[in-house]
Amino acid sequence: MKPPPFEYHAPRSLEEALTLLQGYGEEAKLLAGGQSLVPLLNFRLARPAALVDLNRIPSLAGIREEDGRLRIGAMTRQRTLEFAPLVRDRLPLLQEATTLVGHLPIRTRGTIGGSLAHADPAAEYPAVVAVLDGELVVRGPAGERILRPAEFFVSYLTTALRPDEVLVEVRLPMAPAGSGSAFEEFSRRAGDFAIVAIAALVQADGDRCHLARLAAAGAGPTPIRLQAAEEILERDGLSDRTLQAAAERAAELVEPESDIHASAAYRRQLTRVLTRRALLRARARSQGNPT
Repeated sequence: MKPPPFEYHAPRSLEEALTLLQGYGEEAKLLAGGQSLVPLLNFRLARPAALVDLNRIPSLAGIREEDGRLRIGAMTRQRTLEFAPLVRDRLPLLQEATTLVGHLPIRTRGTIGGSLAHADPAAEYPAVVAVLDGELVVRGPAGERILRPAEFFVSYLTTALRPDEVLVEVRLPMAPAGSGSAFEEFSRRAGDFAIVAIAALVQADGDRCHLARLAAAGAGPTPIRLQAAEEILERDGLSDRTLQAAAERAAELVEPESDIHASAAYRRQLTRVLTRRALLRARARSQGNPT
């Protein structure tokens, strides 16, 4: 199918893009990498009056280190994140998750901001931002807002972005010294959205745990932080028995629904299995054992 007719704009600055959004109100869509929006247009599931293309605004792309965080422009390509030495060295969880996003052509065009703004709960980046408690920087006519993941992700494919706002940057804290992380997901085919995915980060000292972070994707309407499971690890350490207890608790915390891809019970079981696998790999990496 072909998309319905629309007006096309390619602003050269963020200010120009914001002015266009104000003019169209809810009738405009932002075009980033187009990997989600273009299929929706072609199937006529989206019928915007106008597209505002962000690809000619260079200030929206780039990665830099500042105050213990990586500041990533929303239009940074996923392929750039996959091979950026700064991401590999400072935030390996983000790099590992990026390798699981779609296929090579998708990562070549897709952007981190586009994926986050699309807010598919089975996607990798929302879980990474949730587990790291990152910041999502939004600009609109009223100025700048900084939202936490729990504020930004509202429900299935829904965020707190207003029609006249643009997600401009993602700020993620760098991995603490001595920490290890892992991203585990199960999908029917390589490149598919995850049935369930788990992001894990731990900072170990022997079997003790200074820091534990866990988040699930595909197990509810938004990415889910598994804080009660984190508390088990931080209280009881990183023994095999404790990892299993945290995985059991994680399966109790998710809110999956049944659909054509998997039942709720199956997603809950996947949460249990993948949490344990992610924790085993994160613990090994935290102890200096590459996996």
